[in-house]
Amino acid sequence: MGFSTGKRKSRNQEEEEDTTSLLLASEFPMDELNDDVLERVLSWLPTSCFFRMNSVCKRWRSSQTSKSFKLACSLIPTRDPWFFMIDDHDSTSSSSSFVFDSTENTWKNLSRRDTLLHPRRDFIPVASSGGLLCFRCSISGDFLLRNPLTGSSRDLPSPISQDNNNNSLQAVAMTTTVTTSSYKLVTISGEIPNLSFKIYDSNSDSWSKDQDFELLAKNNESSPHEDESDADIVNGTVYFLSKTGNVVVASNNLQRSPSKQYSSVITVTDDAETVYFLSSYGTIVACDLTKRRFTELPKLLPPFLEYSIDLVECNGTMYVILLSEFFESASLRIWRLDDSNRDWVQVGMLPPALSHELYGKKGDVNCVGGVGNKILVCFNASLPEVYCRYFVYDLVEEEWSELPRCFKDGEAVDFVSALSFQPRIEATV
Repeated sequence: MGFSTGKRKSRNQEEEEDTTSLLLASEFPMDELNDDVLERVLSWLPTSCFFRMNSVCKRWRSSQTSKSFKLACSLIPTRDPWFFMIDDHDSTSSSSSFVFDSTENTWKNLSRRDTLLHPRRDFIPVASSGGLLCFRCSISGDFLLRNPLTGSSRDLPSPISQDNNNNSLQAVAMTTTVTTSSYKLVTISGEIPNLSFKIYDSNSDSWSKDQDFELLAKNNESSPHEDESDADIVNGTVYFLSKTGNVVVASNNLQRSPSKQYSSVITVTDDAETVYFLSSYGTIVACDLTKRRFTELPKLLPPFLEYSIDLVECNGTMYVILLSEFFESASLRIWRLDDSNRDWVQVGMLPPALSHELYGKKGDVNCVGGVGNKILVCFNASLPEVYCRYFVYDLVEEEWSELPRCFKDGEAVDFVSALSFQPRIEATV
């Protein structure tokens, strides 16, 4: 396991690559290709190249609006993720326009292209899948689905009555099928153990009826004496003694940023769909949409320890990112659940030299995974001063890297969280 700085290509390297491309083009003129073949070739280019096609020639520019070109793009299995960044101001509107391109390792300001990301007051980004982002109005509870590249969007009325809209909603999850340009939006409502869910299917353009979950037996890892004490922990406050003998009060209510309030992940394996989300007291809840039942997963840490936790999904697997402080040092680790024996297995750890820099900041981690093998960890602390770091972990290479700072008009821009999406110009709502 290592750490890389994620350096950008030098100007000489870029010039050499451009020269090589020109030589290849002269040996095999693309003008001789028919339109179908040309569009298939262009569809494999990185998405950032699509924005530069206008300046090449009229033929390439016209392909951007071609239906056959968009069909060719939809046949590309996956694209490297872009991270849609969310700052403090985006907690009350969908005005964010910065994305991080994981292919080119660069920041992009989408608002410079056009006004496709015009502000919508009171809309908060809550979910993403494929090439689409999902926003939710904090007042009405209605949803807004949008392709951040093309600006195409649609409004979707909330399936939950406005009277109990904010009180009962627990999680919002989204899944897409790229080849058919279809998507589903899942909402989970209620209070444990009375949970229910609804699904919006773009194919039928309708919400399903409210369906109740059945509570599965509690995980076997719970100790025999936990029943009563856990109830006290969930419903109240934990008191414990520090090393110096002082009584410490630890609130067990999970505090989350507005953009992560309804955050959840959904995994699809063997035609089984499972939604994972964090309860208000920090436990991980797994909801099986196929069998319509839910359970609470084993705890990673005792409730009296202070920590920050978040969930992500990568390639059909749910991962837990946990930031904890112990023995005057901080630790940031990534875990996954072994279904065979219900044990947590560590898959990654931020190098101690870096994690120690987070100690004492009283910060929070907001994370996102998605397509590919990369997990973005946003660390942010606001008191006594703003402190933000952004780390990316590659699950295959087992390597960490840190994102460069983002600047707007010469000033650094800080973000609290992000959503991961595939940059697909063909994605429609």
